[in-house]
Amino acid sequence: MTTSNHVSFEGQVGLVTGAASGLGLAYSRLLAQRGAQVVMHDVGAGLDGTGHDPQRIARTVALLREGGLGVHAAHGNIDNRADCQALVAAILQHHGRLDFIIHNAGWVEYQPIEALDDDHFDRMMTLAAKTPLWLAEAAWPSMQANRHGRIVLTTSDRALYPQYVQKGLAAYAAAKLAAVGIVNVLAAEGAAHGIVVNAVSPVAKTRMWGVEGEPDELHPDAVAPGVAFLVSRACVDGGWILRASNGQFHATRSTEADGVAYPRDLRAVRAGSIEDIAGQWPAIAPTVAEPR
Repeated sequence: MTTSNHVSFEGQVGLVTGAASGLGLAYSRLLAQRGAQVVMHDVGAGLDGTGHDPQRIARTVALLREGGLGVHAAHGNIDNRADCQALVAAILQHHGRLDFIIHNAGWVEYQPIEALDDDHFDRMMTLAAKTPLWLAEAAWPSMQANRHGRIVLTTSDRALYPQYVQKGLAAYAAAKLAAVGIVNVLAAEGAAHGIVVNAVSPVAKTRMWGVEGEPDELHPDAVAPGVAFLVSRACVDGGWILRASNGQFHATRSTEADGVAYPRDLRAVRAGSIEDIAGQWPAIAPTVAEPR
């Protein structure tokens, strides 16, 4: 077991989306317990990602406030640029700063490829990719001015690892991989300004698992410390995906091999024909598990 200096969020203000229950609630509660003022956002959508019930986040915030935590409810739409800008502007006007954003809002819906419809795909991409871009865009000038900001997007092992994908989740997987690309670019753009951008790939039994209330295992609270670290001043490296499940954490990202001179020399297998590639495929695509 390792210990380090106490991580405090006193004086900081943050936004957590999808915060009425599950992971978003766990993140918000921990951050507020550590001193942050947390704007907890949730439109109160149903399991299909549609609908609007402001009482859902209002009830959650009321319970946390009874415990003395500095949390605030927000429930406006975040599926377009104007509303995302308005949400961030309201936070800046009321609190004077915005130190971190955790974009947790999302949903899972299964549609096999032969039944995939454009509306489903577009809504999935909007929430997972466009919304965090719009929120980051709105917060960026303030974070630049303060030379401090932390942004966390949500991805999924269901997209990252072929052995964990599930049939019917093509739109979901596309959106969650899009989030990784956004993290890579924003991490590079933010580095010079003190803005650190990462992703979390969490596993917890929540409403998307059909679990209401406290689960019997895979607790959201066991993920929350990792996400809280990512939005803390203790985290100074961007471009990572933090896999978080069952109180265990593993950070990963695509890392180039030593000696590669991209794009002209990949230090890879040379082949001049289809047949060459076919014959050397085991060397081109090795299936060696990471020792861990």
